[in-house]
Amino acid sequence: MRLPEKVPLLTPYLLLQEVQKEMHSQILDRPRQISLSNTRLFLAMESLNITHGSVSMNETLVQHSQASKFETAIALPIFMFVGGAIGNIIAIIVLSVSRQERKSSAFYTLVCGLAVTDLLGTCLASPLTIANYMDKTVLTVQHVCEFHSFLLLFFGLTGLSIICTMAAERYMSICCPYTYQRWGVDRRFAQKFLFFIYISNIFFCCLPMMGMSKSELQPSGTWCFIDWGTEEPVAAAYTVLYGSVSLLLILGTILLNLAVCGALLLMRQRTVQRPVTRASVRDRWRALSSAAETQMMAVLVMTSAVVLACSAPLVVRAFANCFILKNYPNADLAAIRIAAVNPILDPWIYILLRRSLFRKLLKLSRQGSSTRSTSSPTSQATLFYPVIVRDSHVITQLMCNANIMTQLPATAKFTSYDTESPRQT
Repeated sequence: MRLPEKVPLLTPYLLLQEVQKEMHSQILDRPRQISLSNTRLFLAMESLNITHGSVSMNETLVQHSQASKFETAIALPIFMFVGGAIGNIIAIIVLSVSRQERKSSAFYTLVCGLAVTDLLGTCLASPLTIANYMDKTVLTVQHVCEFHSFLLLFFGLTGLSIICTMAAERYMSICCPYTYQRWGVDRRFAQKFLFFIYISNIFFCCLPMMGMSKSELQPSGTWCFIDWGTEEPVAAAYTVLYGSVSLLLILGTILLNLAVCGALLLMRQRTVQRPVTRASVRDRWRALSSAAETQMMAVLVMTSAVVLACSAPLVVRAFANCFILKNYPNADLAAIRIAAVNPILDPWIYILLRRSLFRKLLKLSRQGSSTRSTSSPTSQATLFYPVIVRDSHVITQLMCNANIMTQLPATAKFTSYDTESPRQT
């Protein structure tokens, strides 16, 4: 405390009062200073809390968006896994309860092989993909990556091979029945051919692990496949060879199915165009438009469309990555996902729709036509339909009956006692 330089002469009492006033003024000013300092400290803490709150809020939003993206990304492989597994299991159950005469046919054996192949491919490849979504380091292991690439190569090529074999079996049974019977195409023949398909495709798809090519994790980080963008001659040759084999199988399936559809339509046209009575034409049309022919033509058209739509993008990407040498990771990922849809649709085309939907629709249409028709339903049913249903190979019997009908006079018809030998009325 400083006193003024020129202090007047004061008594001790007055001097003591001046000192008390000075001390009292300093005491009153100190709480203001403390309050101002506390206010500044509080404002600083509030600003720090607001900043920290905004940072934590941003982190929460980022984590929430990442979690939603993860759930959306992992939902697709889980859905494909569940759909493929359930569809093929139902198809195998439906096949197991089929009639015994159908189980002895080659077509039944091939369909069973296709269902088992699709089920194995779904149950082996999809869990690895789902596990990689959960842990990004699963496919970074080289052996696991090579195994995943082998699964995609093998089951994709094996499915196409079996579908093409089924198309060839249908073509031979309808267009070349003599050769079909001479070769003895039956269940055992189909089993041997399935074994040959498995062995040859295993050897072909193991070539990358033998050094002809190499498997690598794709840029999306969710699947492994061959290095189809490499400039090494041997690896590029394997990519071209894989794409060429797949392309030949796709084209072969489509051409054989179109040939079978053409044969069925030609058979129907020849039968209808014969100069016969109106009632006979109506009976022949109903006989040839039975469940067997309608189901078969629908299956052929749907098979060709599904094989072309699901398998063609992967073949296109194989040739594009080999010759264009530009990376399009999104296009590659879309192509492999579209190819993975094929095992999901196969059981519904070959088994479920073919057995349940078409039979119900044809039964309803047959009931409606029987109520409007003046002819008795028993005479129509005993014409061809029981023979077609009882025979182990439906379309072959249909073709044989059509050939017999085109060679008979206009007044010839079958009796209910002997459907094999025609009589003149």
